[in-house]
Amino acid sequence: MQIYKSGRFPVRLAPALTAGAVAVCAGLVGWQVAARLDKPEPVTLAPEAVAALQHAAFTQAEAQPGYARSRNVEVRVRPGETLERAVERAGVTAEEARQAVETLGRAMDTIDIKAGMAFDAAVAQPHGEDRPARLVGLALRTGPATALTLTRTFDGALRLRALEEKVTAETTVADGEIKGSLYESAQRLGATPAITAQVAKLFAHKLDFQRDIQPGDDFRLVFDRKVTESGRTIETGDLEYAELHGVKFFRFERDGGEAEYFDEHGKNIRGFLLRTPVDGARLTSGFGKRRHPILGYARAHQGVDFGAGSGTPVLAAGDGVVVRAGRWGGYGNWLQIRHSGGWDTGYAHLSRYAKGLKPGMKVRQGQVVAYVGSTGMSTGPHLHYEVWQRGKRVNPVGAKVPQGTVLAGAELARFKAQKGRLERLLADGGASTQALASR
Repeated sequence: MQIYKSGRFPVRLAPALTAGAVAVCAGLVGWQVAARLDKPEPVTLAPEAVAALQHAAFTQAEAQPGYARSRNVEVRVRPGETLERAVERAGVTAEEARQAVETLGRAMDTIDIKAGMAFDAAVAQPHGEDRPARLVGLALRTGPATALTLTRTFDGALRLRALEEKVTAETTVADGEIKGSLYESAQRLGATPAITAQVAKLFAHKLDFQRDIQPGDDFRLVFDRKVTESGRTIETGDLEYAELHGVKFFRFERDGGEAEYFDEHGKNIRGFLLRTPVDGARLTSGFGKRRHPILGYARAHQGVDFGAGSGTPVLAAGDGVVVRAGRWGGYGNWLQIRHSGGWDTGYAHLSRYAKGLKPGMKVRQGQVVAYVGSTGMSTGPHLHYEVWQRGKRVNPVGAKVPQGTVLAGAELARFKAQKGRLERLLADGGASTQALASR
Protein backbone atom coordinates (compact mmCIF):
# COMPACT_ATOMS: atom_id res chain seq x y z
CA MET A 1 0.00 0.00 0.00
CA GLN A 2 1.22 3.52 -0.75
CA ILE A 3 2.15 5.30 2.48
CA TYR A 4 1.17 8.89 3.14
CA LYS A 5 2.66 11.54 5.37
CA SER A 6 1.38 11.65 8.91
CA GLY A 7 3.42 14.39 10.53
CA ARG A 8 3.09 15.59 14.11
CA PHE A 9 -0.02 17.11 15.55
CA PRO A 10 0.38 20.78 16.56
CA VAL A 11 1.04 21.41 20.23
CA ARG A 12 -2.22 23.32 20.46
CA LEU A 13 -4.06 20.00 20.00
CA ALA A 14 -3.02 18.86 23.47
CA PRO A 15 -6.16 20.10 25.25
CA ALA A 16 -8.31 18.23 22.75
CA LEU A 17 -6.60 14.95 23.58
CA THR A 18 -8.35 14.85 26.93
CA ALA A 19 -11.82 15.30 25.43
CA GLY A 20 -14.15 12.42 24.57
CA ALA A 21 -13.18 11.01 21.18
CA VAL A 22 -15.49 9.66 18.55
CA ALA A 23 -14.96 5.88 18.54
CA VAL A 24 -14.00 5.59 14.90
CA CYS A 25 -10.50 4.24 15.44
CA ALA A 26 -10.98 2.65 18.85
CA GLY A 27 -9.86 -0.74 17.57
CA LEU A 28 -6.70 0.46 15.86
CA VAL A 29 -4.27 0.44 18.82
CA GLY A 30 -0.88 -0.78 17.70
CA TRP A 31 -0.99 0.61 14.13
CA GLN A 32 2.00 1.94 12.29
CA VAL A 33 1.92 5.41 10.73
CA ALA A 34 4.41 5.91 7.88
CA ALA A 35 5.64 9.00 6.08
CA ARG A 36 5.23 9.48 2.33
CA LEU A 37 8.75 9.68 0.91
CA ASP A 38 10.37 8.76 -2.38
CA LYS A 39 11.26 5.44 -0.75
CA PRO A 40 8.68 4.91 1.98
CA GLU A 41 10.04 3.45 5.19
CA PRO A 42 7.57 2.38 7.89
CA VAL A 43 7.99 4.14 11.23
CA THR A 44 6.90 2.12 14.25
CA LEU A 45 5.41 4.19 17.06
CA ALA A 46 4.86 3.24 20.66
CA PRO A 47 1.25 2.17 21.40
CA GLU A 48 0.76 5.29 23.55
CA ALA A 49 1.84 7.56 20.68
CA VAL A 50 -0.41 5.78 18.21
CA ALA A 51 -3.36 6.00 20.58
CA ALA A 52 -2.73 9.74 21.03
CA LEU A 53 -2.59 10.31 17.27
CA GLN A 54 -5.84 8.48 16.68
CA HIS A 55 -7.52 10.21 19.58
CA ALA A 56 -6.42 13.58 18.27
CA ALA A 57 -7.50 12.77 14.74
CA PHE A 58 -11.12 12.55 15.74
CA THR A 59 -11.25 15.20 18.45
CA GLN A 60 -10.29 18.06 16.17
CA ALA A 61 -13.98 18.89 15.98
CA GLU A 62 -13.48 20.34 19.45
CA ALA A 63 -11.42 23.14 17.89
CA GLN A 64 -13.74 23.78 14.91
CA PRO A 65 -15.26 27.22 15.59
CA GLY A 66 -19.02 27.28 15.40
CA TYR A 67 -19.43 23.47 15.40
CA ALA A 68 -20.53 21.07 18.08
CA ARG A 69 -18.54 18.01 19.08
CA SER A 70 -18.48 15.50 16.22
CA ARG A 71 -20.53 12.32 16.26
CA ASN A 72 -19.71 8.96 14.75
CA VAL A 73 -21.80 7.80 11.77
CA GLU A 74 -21.45 4.23 10.50
CA VAL A 75 -22.17 3.91 6.77
CA ARG A 76 -22.35 0.86 4.52
CA VAL A 77 -22.25 1.21 0.73
CA ARG A 78 -25.53 0.16 -0.88
CA PRO A 79 -25.88 -1.88 -4.10
CA GLY A 80 -25.33 0.36 -7.11
CA GLU A 81 -24.19 3.27 -4.94
CA THR A 82 -21.02 5.29 -5.45
CA LEU A 83 -18.61 5.88 -2.58
CA GLU A 84 -19.24 9.62 -2.94
CA ARG A 85 -22.96 9.16 -2.46
CA ALA A 86 -22.37 6.89 0.55
CA VAL A 87 -20.20 9.57 2.20
CA GLU A 88 -22.90 12.14 1.49
CA ARG A 89 -25.42 9.94 3.33
CA ALA A 90 -23.36 10.46 6.49
CA GLY A 91 -24.98 13.92 6.55
CA VAL A 92 -22.51 16.15 4.73
CA THR A 93 -22.76 18.18 1.53
CA ALA A 94 -22.08 16.75 -1.91
CA GLU A 95 -19.01 18.98 -2.18
CA GLU A 96 -17.51 17.67 1.08
CA ALA A 97 -18.24 14.10 -0.02
CA ARG A 98 -16.53 14.79 -3.35
CA GLN A 99 -13.45 16.20 -1.62
CA ALA A 100 -13.25 13.23 0.74
CA VAL A 101 -13.48 10.65 -2.05
CA GLU A 102 -10.99 12.60 -4.17
CA THR A 103 -8.51 12.51 -1.29
CA LEU A 104 -9.10 8.80 -0.65
CA GLY A 105 -8.48 8.21 -4.35
CA ARG A 106 -4.79 8.98 -3.82
CA ALA A 107 -4.45 5.71 -1.91
CA MET A 108 -7.21 3.40 -3.16
CA ASP A 109 -9.58 2.64 -6.02
CA THR A 110 -12.71 4.66 -5.22
CA ILE A 111 -14.55 3.68 -8.41
CA ASP A 112 -14.64 -0.12 -8.40
CA ILE A 113 -16.07 -0.64 -4.91
CA LYS A 114 -18.35 -3.38 -3.66
CA ALA A 115 -21.72 -3.08 -1.99
CA GLY A 116 -21.44 -3.70 1.74
CA MET A 117 -18.11 -1.93 2.17
CA ALA A 118 -18.30 -0.06 5.49
CA PHE A 119 -16.67 3.04 6.90
CA ASP A 120 -17.04 5.38 9.87
CA ALA A 121 -17.43 9.13 9.47
CA ALA A 122 -17.02 11.81 12.15
CA VAL A 123 -19.56 14.57 11.43
CA ALA A 124 -19.86 17.89 13.31
CA GLN A 125 -23.12 19.86 13.34
CA PRO A 126 -23.03 23.68 13.28
CA HIS A 127 -24.30 25.65 16.27
CA GLY A 128 -26.51 27.65 13.91
CA GLU A 129 -28.80 26.34 11.17
CA ASP A 130 -27.41 28.50 8.37
CA ARG A 131 -24.47 26.19 7.62
CA PRO A 132 -24.27 22.51 6.64
CA ALA A 133 -22.65 19.80 8.76
CA ARG A 134 -18.91 19.31 8.41
CA LEU A 135 -17.00 16.08 7.76
CA VAL A 136 -14.29 16.04 10.43
CA GLY A 137 -12.87 12.55 9.92
CA LEU A 138 -13.35 9.26 8.11
CA ALA A 139 -11.92 5.79 8.78
CA LEU A 140 -12.01 3.00 6.21
CA ARG A 141 -10.55 -0.49 6.63
CA THR A 142 -8.82 -1.49 3.39
CA GLY A 143 -7.60 -4.92 4.43
CA PRO A 144 -7.36 -7.31 7.38
CA ALA A 145 -4.55 -5.23 8.92
CA THR A 146 -4.68 -1.94 6.99
CA ALA A 147 -6.84 1.16 7.09
CA LEU A 148 -7.07 4.71 5.75
CA THR A 149 -8.10 7.75 7.78
CA LEU A 150 -9.06 11.28 6.77
CA THR A 151 -8.89 14.12 9.29
CA ARG A 152 -9.87 17.78 8.94
CA THR A 153 -7.07 20.21 9.84
CA PHE A 154 -7.60 23.73 11.25
CA ASP A 155 -7.28 25.30 7.82
CA GLY A 156 -10.07 23.06 6.51
CA ALA A 157 -7.91 20.70 4.47
CA LEU A 158 -8.32 16.92 4.62
CA ARG A 159 -5.25 14.98 5.69
CA LEU A 160 -4.88 11.37 4.53
CA ARG A 161 -3.07 8.70 6.54
CA ALA A 162 -2.39 5.06 5.75
CA LEU A 163 -2.28 2.89 8.88
CA GLU A 164 -0.90 -0.61 9.02
CA GLU A 165 -1.17 -2.88 12.01
CA LYS A 166 1.62 -5.24 12.97
CA VAL A 167 0.85 -8.89 12.25
CA THR A 168 2.35 -11.81 14.16
CA ALA A 169 2.39 -15.49 13.20
CA GLU A 170 1.83 -17.76 16.17
CA THR A 171 0.81 -21.20 17.29
CA THR A 172 -1.87 -20.48 19.85
CA VAL A 173 -3.70 -22.42 22.55
CA ALA A 174 -7.42 -21.76 22.76
CA ASP A 175 -8.58 -23.07 26.14
CA GLY A 176 -12.18 -22.47 27.19
CA GLU A 177 -15.60 -23.89 27.85
CA ILE A 178 -18.67 -24.15 25.67
CA LYS A 179 -21.07 -21.25 26.15
CA GLY A 180 -23.75 -21.34 23.50
CA SER A 181 -22.37 -23.31 20.55
CA LEU A 182 -18.88 -24.69 19.98
CA TYR A 183 -18.61 -22.32 17.01
CA GLU A 184 -19.35 -19.23 19.12
CA SER A 185 -17.13 -20.37 21.98
CA ALA A 186 -14.13 -21.10 19.77
CA GLN A 187 -14.60 -17.87 17.82
CA ARG A 188 -14.32 -15.88 21.04
CA LEU A 189 -10.86 -17.40 21.50
CA GLY A 190 -9.65 -16.50 18.02
CA ALA A 191 -10.70 -19.53 15.98
CA THR A 192 -12.16 -18.91 12.53
CA PRO A 193 -15.16 -20.72 10.98
CA ALA A 194 -12.70 -22.86 9.01
CA ILE A 195 -11.08 -24.10 12.22
CA THR A 196 -14.39 -24.86 13.97
CA ALA A 197 -15.68 -26.67 10.89
CA GLN A 198 -12.55 -28.82 10.98
CA VAL A 199 -13.09 -29.54 14.67
CA ALA A 200 -16.73 -30.53 14.09
CA LYS A 201 -15.71 -32.87 11.29
CA LEU A 202 -13.07 -34.53 13.48
CA PHE A 203 -15.36 -35.13 16.45
CA ALA A 204 -18.19 -36.38 14.25
CA HIS A 205 -16.30 -39.71 14.31
CA LYS A 206 -16.51 -40.03 18.08
CA LEU A 207 -19.25 -37.80 19.49
CA ASP A 208 -22.90 -37.03 18.91
CA PHE A 209 -23.01 -33.24 19.08
CA GLN A 210 -26.69 -33.26 20.10
CA ARG A 211 -26.39 -35.70 23.02
CA ASP A 212 -22.74 -35.73 24.11
CA ILE A 213 -21.86 -32.01 24.08
CA GLN A 214 -23.27 -29.79 26.83
CA PRO A 215 -22.80 -26.13 27.90
CA GLY A 216 -19.88 -25.87 30.30
CA ASP A 217 -17.88 -28.66 28.66
CA ASP A 218 -14.19 -27.78 28.39
CA PHE A 219 -12.37 -27.74 25.06
CA ARG A 220 -8.80 -27.01 23.97
CA LEU A 221 -7.53 -26.22 20.48
CA VAL A 222 -4.04 -25.57 19.16
CA PHE A 223 -3.80 -23.94 15.76
CA ASP A 224 -1.58 -21.66 13.70
CA ARG A 225 -2.83 -18.15 13.04
CA LYS A 226 -1.85 -14.66 12.00
CA VAL A 227 -3.03 -12.14 14.57
CA THR A 228 -2.92 -8.35 14.73
CA GLU A 229 -1.48 -6.49 17.70
CA SER A 230 -5.03 -5.62 18.78
CA GLY A 231 -5.86 -9.35 18.99
CA ARG A 232 -7.85 -9.93 15.79
CA THR A 233 -7.30 -13.22 13.96
CA ILE A 234 -6.93 -12.45 10.26
CA GLU A 235 -5.88 -15.88 9.02
CA THR A 236 -5.63 -19.40 10.40
CA GLY A 237 -3.46 -22.27 9.30
CA ASP A 238 -3.48 -25.90 10.41
CA LEU A 239 -5.39 -27.26 13.39
CA GLU A 240 -2.62 -29.02 15.31
CA TYR A 241 -4.58 -30.37 18.29
CA ALA A 242 -8.19 -30.64 19.46
CA GLU A 243 -9.59 -31.86 22.77
CA LEU A 244 -13.27 -32.14 23.66
CA HIS A 245 -15.14 -34.34 26.14
CA GLY A 246 -11.92 -36.18 27.03
CA VAL A 247 -11.20 -37.07 23.39
CA LYS A 248 -7.85 -35.84 22.04
CA PHE A 249 -6.70 -35.54 18.43
CA PHE A 250 -3.17 -34.77 17.18
CA ARG A 251 -2.36 -33.72 13.63
CA PHE A 252 0.45 -35.74 12.05
CA GLU A 253 1.89 -35.87 8.55
CA ARG A 254 2.52 -39.45 7.55
CA ASP A 255 5.25 -40.64 5.19
CA GLY A 256 4.18 -39.28 1.84
CA GLY A 257 3.09 -35.91 3.23
CA GLU A 258 -0.61 -36.55 3.84
CA ALA A 259 -1.81 -35.06 7.16
CA GLU A 260 -4.19 -37.10 9.30
CA TYR A 261 -5.37 -36.99 12.93
CA PHE A 262 -4.48 -39.60 15.55
CA ASP A 263 -5.35 -40.20 19.18
CA GLU A 264 -2.71 -40.06 21.91
CA HIS A 265 -1.72 -43.70 21.25
CA GLY A 266 -1.09 -43.18 17.53
CA LYS A 267 -4.37 -44.65 16.35
CA ASN A 268 -5.99 -42.93 13.38
CA ILE A 269 -9.13 -41.29 14.77
CA ARG A 270 -10.82 -41.31 11.40
CA GLY A 271 -13.32 -44.12 11.69
CA PHE A 272 -14.36 -46.02 8.60
CA LEU A 273 -17.74 -44.21 8.53
CA LEU A 274 -18.99 -41.00 10.15
CA ARG A 275 -21.56 -41.42 12.91
CA THR A 276 -23.49 -38.39 11.69
CA PRO A 277 -23.27 -37.54 7.96
CA VAL A 278 -24.93 -34.13 8.40
CA ASP A 279 -23.57 -31.37 10.66
CA GLY A 280 -25.72 -30.24 13.58
CA ALA A 281 -28.50 -32.75 12.92
CA ARG A 282 -30.55 -34.61 15.54
CA LEU A 283 -31.62 -38.23 15.34
CA THR A 284 -35.41 -38.23 14.88
CA SER A 285 -36.16 -41.84 14.01
CA GLY A 286 -34.22 -45.03 14.71
CA PHE A 287 -33.70 -48.33 12.92
CA GLY A 288 -36.38 -51.04 13.08
CA LYS A 289 -40.13 -51.50 12.85
CA ARG A 290 -42.27 -48.37 13.17
CA ARG A 291 -45.57 -46.86 12.02
CA HIS A 292 -44.97 -45.16 8.68
CA PRO A 293 -45.96 -41.46 8.93
CA ILE A 294 -47.55 -41.43 5.46
CA LEU A 295 -48.72 -45.00 4.81
CA GLY A 296 -50.19 -45.29 8.30
CA TYR A 297 -49.18 -48.89 9.04
CA ALA A 298 -46.17 -50.51 10.71
CA ARG A 299 -43.25 -51.58 8.58
CA ALA A 300 -39.48 -51.87 8.82
CA HIS A 301 -37.53 -48.62 8.90
CA GLN A 302 -34.26 -49.73 7.33
CA GLY A 303 -32.19 -46.72 8.26
CA VAL A 304 -32.15 -43.75 10.63
CA ASP A 305 -33.51 -40.23 10.14
CA PHE A 306 -31.73 -36.99 10.98
CA GLY A 307 -33.81 -33.83 11.32
CA ALA A 308 -32.20 -30.88 9.53
CA GLY A 309 -33.32 -27.87 7.54
CA SER A 310 -33.72 -28.02 3.78
CA GLY A 311 -30.42 -27.28 2.06
CA THR A 312 -28.23 -28.49 4.95
CA PRO A 313 -25.05 -30.08 3.48
CA VAL A 314 -24.89 -33.89 3.52
CA LEU A 315 -21.39 -35.38 3.96
CA ALA A 316 -19.99 -38.58 2.53
CA ALA A 317 -19.78 -40.97 5.48
CA GLY A 318 -16.54 -42.45 4.17
CA ASP A 319 -14.18 -42.67 1.22
CA GLY A 320 -15.80 -44.41 -1.71
CA VAL A 321 -17.31 -44.30 -5.19
CA VAL A 322 -20.77 -43.01 -6.14
CA VAL A 323 -22.79 -45.92 -7.57
CA ARG A 324 -26.18 -44.25 -7.85
CA ALA A 325 -27.48 -40.65 -7.85
CA GLY A 326 -31.08 -40.26 -8.98
CA ARG A 327 -34.75 -40.84 -8.18
CA TRP A 328 -35.64 -44.12 -6.44
CA GLY A 329 -39.32 -44.54 -5.58
CA GLY A 330 -40.34 -43.34 -2.13
CA TYR A 331 -36.73 -42.40 -1.35
CA GLY A 332 -37.03 -39.45 -3.72
CA ASN A 333 -33.58 -38.19 -4.70
CA TRP A 334 -31.31 -41.02 -3.63
CA LEU A 335 -27.52 -41.26 -3.37
CA GLN A 336 -25.57 -44.47 -2.84
CA ILE A 337 -21.83 -44.64 -2.15
CA ARG A 338 -19.79 -47.86 -2.23
CA HIS A 339 -16.95 -48.16 0.25
CA SER A 340 -14.27 -50.83 0.63
CA GLY A 341 -14.85 -54.19 2.31
CA GLY A 342 -18.43 -54.67 1.07
CA TRP A 343 -19.88 -51.55 2.75
CA ASP A 344 -22.35 -49.11 1.16
CA THR A 345 -24.10 -46.01 2.51
CA GLY A 346 -27.35 -44.48 1.23
CA TYR A 347 -28.85 -40.99 1.53
CA ALA A 348 -32.53 -40.30 0.75
CA HIS A 349 -35.04 -37.43 0.29
CA LEU A 350 -32.27 -35.11 -0.94
CA SER A 351 -33.15 -31.71 -2.36
CA ARG A 352 -30.18 -31.75 -4.76
CA TYR A 353 -26.73 -33.19 -5.33
CA ALA A 354 -23.36 -31.45 -5.04
CA LYS A 355 -22.21 -29.81 -8.25
CA GLY A 356 -20.64 -32.29 -10.64
CA LEU A 357 -21.59 -35.38 -8.61
CA LYS A 358 -22.30 -38.42 -10.79
CA PRO A 359 -21.97 -42.23 -10.71
CA GLY A 360 -18.37 -43.38 -10.89
CA MET A 361 -17.01 -40.35 -9.06
CA LYS A 362 -14.65 -40.91 -6.14
CA VAL A 363 -15.51 -39.05 -2.93
CA ARG A 364 -13.64 -38.47 0.32
CA GLN A 365 -14.98 -38.81 3.83
CA GLY A 366 -16.54 -35.54 4.98
CA GLN A 367 -16.94 -34.21 1.42
CA VAL A 368 -20.24 -32.43 0.72
CA VAL A 369 -22.11 -34.71 -1.67
CA ALA A 370 -25.72 -33.52 -1.45
CA TYR A 371 -28.21 -31.36 0.46
CA VAL A 372 -31.09 -32.21 2.79
CA GLY A 373 -34.56 -32.08 1.27
CA SER A 374 -38.03 -33.62 1.39
CA THR A 375 -38.38 -35.46 -1.93
CA GLY A 376 -40.24 -38.77 -2.25
CA MET A 377 -42.43 -40.05 0.59
CA SER A 378 -41.47 -37.48 3.20
CA THR A 379 -43.44 -35.30 5.61
CA GLY A 380 -40.71 -32.65 5.93
CA PRO A 381 -37.01 -31.91 5.40
CA HIS A 382 -34.75 -34.61 6.84
CA LEU A 383 -32.02 -37.05 5.85
CA HIS A 384 -32.81 -40.77 5.72
CA TYR A 385 -29.46 -42.55 6.12
CA GLU A 386 -28.75 -46.24 5.51
CA VAL A 387 -25.73 -48.51 5.91
CA TRP A 388 -25.42 -51.72 3.91
CA GLN A 389 -23.02 -54.61 4.59
CA ARG A 390 -22.59 -56.97 1.64
CA GLY A 391 -26.00 -56.00 0.27
CA LYS A 392 -27.88 -56.24 3.59
CA ARG A 393 -29.10 -53.21 5.51
CA VAL A 394 -27.72 -52.88 9.06
CA ASN A 395 -28.39 -50.43 11.89
CA PRO A 396 -26.14 -47.37 11.26
CA VAL A 397 -26.00 -46.66 15.00
CA GLY A 398 -24.78 -50.09 16.10
CA ALA A 399 -22.94 -51.31 12.99
CA LYS A 400 -19.46 -52.65 13.78
CA VAL A 401 -17.48 -50.92 11.08
CA PRO A 402 -13.69 -51.23 10.63
CA GLN A 403 -11.48 -48.99 12.77
CA GLY A 404 -8.64 -46.68 11.76
CA THR A 405 -5.01 -47.63 11.27
CA VAL A 406 -2.35 -47.53 14.03
CA LEU A 407 1.08 -45.93 13.58
CA ALA A 408 4.17 -48.09 14.05
CA GLY A 409 7.95 -48.02 13.69
CA ALA A 410 9.60 -44.77 12.53
CA GLU A 411 6.23 -43.06 11.98
CA LEU A 412 5.20 -43.77 15.57
CA ALA A 413 8.52 -42.37 16.83
CA ARG A 414 8.03 -39.16 14.84
CA PHE A 415 4.45 -38.91 16.07
CA LYS A 416 5.53 -39.23 19.71
CA ALA A 417 8.11 -36.46 19.25
CA GLN A 418 5.54 -34.12 17.72
CA LYS A 419 3.00 -35.07 20.38
CA GLY A 420 5.53 -34.20 23.09
CA ARG A 421 6.06 -30.73 21.58
CA LEU A 422 2.32 -30.05 21.58
CA GLU A 423 1.93 -31.32 25.15
CA ARG A 424 4.65 -28.93 26.32
CA LEU A 425 2.87 -26.07 24.58
CA LEU A 426 -0.40 -27.10 26.25
CA ALA A 427 1.31 -27.30 29.63
CA ASP A 428 2.63 -23.75 29.18
CA GLY A 429 -0.84 -22.61 28.16
CA GLY A 430 0.66 -19.98 25.91
CA ALA A 431 1.62 -19.40 22.33
CA SER A 432 4.82 -19.44 20.35
CA THR A 433 5.01 -16.31 18.23
CA GLN A 434 6.94 -14.96 15.28
CA ALA A 435 6.65 -11.33 14.17
CA LEU A 436 5.88 -10.86 10.48
CA ALA A 437 7.11 -8.04 8.30
CA SER A 438 4.59 -5.24 7.80
CA ARG A 439 2.61 -5.44 4.59
